[in-house]
Amino acid sequence: MNYEAVIGLEVHVQLSTDTKIFCSCSARYSGNEPNSNVCEICSGQPGVLPVLNKEVLKRAVKTGLALNCTIAKRTKFDRKNYFYPDLPKGYQVSQFDMPICENGSIIVNDSRAEVKKDKKIGITRIHMEEDAGKNTHDTAGIHSFVDYNRAGVPLLEIVSEPDMHSAVEAKEYLEKLKVILKYINVSDCNMEDGSLRCDANVSIRPAGQLKLGTKVEIKNMNSFRGVQKAIEFEIERQTKLSEAGSKIIQETRLYDEAKGITLTMRKKEEAFDYRYFPEPDLPPYDITIEEVNAIKATLPELADAKFERYTRDMLLGDYDAALIANNPPIAAFFDECVKTCNNYKALTNWLLGDIAKKMNELSTADIFTTKIRPQHLVQILNLIDNQTISGKIAKTIIDEVFSTGDCVDAIIERLGLIQISDNSLILTVINEVITENPKSINDFLEGKQAAAGFLVGQIMKKTKGKANPKIVNEMLYAELAKLKKA
Repeated sequence: MNYEAVIGLEVHVQLSTDTKIFCSCSARYSGNEPNSNVCEICSGQPGVLPVLNKEVLKRAVKTGLALNCTIAKRTKFDRKNYFYPDLPKGYQVSQFDMPICENGSIIVNDSRAEVKKDKKIGITRIHMEEDAGKNTHDTAGIHSFVDYNRAGVPLLEIVSEPDMHSAVEAKEYLEKLKVILKYINVSDCNMEDGSLRCDANVSIRPAGQLKLGTKVEIKNMNSFRGVQKAIEFEIERQTKLSEAGSKIIQETRLYDEAKGITLTMRKKEEAFDYRYFPEPDLPPYDITIEEVNAIKATLPELADAKFERYTRDMLLGDYDAALIANNPPIAAFFDECVKTCNNYKALTNWLLGDIAKKMNELSTADIFTTKIRPQHLVQILNLIDNQTISGKIAKTIIDEVFSTGDCVDAIIERLGLIQISDNSLILTVINEVITENPKSINDFLEGKQAAAGFLVGQIMKKTKGKANPKIVNEMLYAELAKLKKA
């Protein structure tokens, strides 16, 4: 029997606000001493009253708008009751029946289509909630410790519809979601540090059947690749159970990345297990259309719109356009460059080639953390176009820019990098190379074209890469043609 996978994702996004969701403690807890970033409110002391951080509400609305959601006119908080040591109050302040956003969508590629086709993945809801603390355990497994620095840090939970049918689709959904969140600057989305966390609900059903199968939730996935691998394993595990006639149990499972398997964690809870009730210490919040429109006005051009503009107006290929559009800092750098440079293909080649290589060497994904700026690259391309410098010289200049941040003119003057275009000087060097390489000359005269490439290399070496390559080639072949006639 053929089976179809049905997948939904629950993504927790840690918002990069300055303070926590209901108190004035800093939300930047990383690197702090355990339990040093805690107050009476976020540690759940009796008698305290929480106050909603307005920036959390704004970022929730902004996220909903970017994900095509309907924004609630009225929203409220609820208490989600469960006990873990890392939850100081014994309940989590979350949202249940009146979430801030509902009915959104993200477009991905349909993994089941033979021809490339877009597919809409529905977003059921987005709600605000507070994060828990963090449990740690010693290597012997004897002692456990709780750090409440993270408790009260604001989260958004983004819940998808069960519209995905492969691990590849789930991975692409996550990647697109991350890009959107980075564009609107609501979170740093660092999955390794826990600011983007994903749980996957996976079930299978006979192909063509509409009724959903028994779902299993998978936790502890720390990378996009881990999400894909965990879902692939779980689909295979459930398929084998079904084929053997065994029952699939609704449960929560952990992904063991080292072994590439999922393991039983606990029986799956239902909503009624949490005994939700309205949070009595926080009033409902009314959101006006004027407030929503003001937030909408702050939304930037997102990746899909940039991709369309790059392919339509700048005639970039799909691959290059996607690489730029899906990297917000690179896209911002590119857009700044095109204000004064219309050589879009050259900009793309240098950004995705030598500049990307330098960024990899520096282990940074944000070009604006480096010393190169758009005006550097535009000036370099202009100098190549007017034959003041060669491509090889440009590489040297880019290395210097990354190292020093100096302006291009200062680097050229300091290193003496002006391209040699003086015909008489180049001819002198050509004649020297011809004299010094009789074997290569004979090889060329015997029809070995590669010998000419060697000679060009020797000329460029003698001029330290400063000779104009176009002039070198034209003049060398003219001299070699004279030798052939002789």
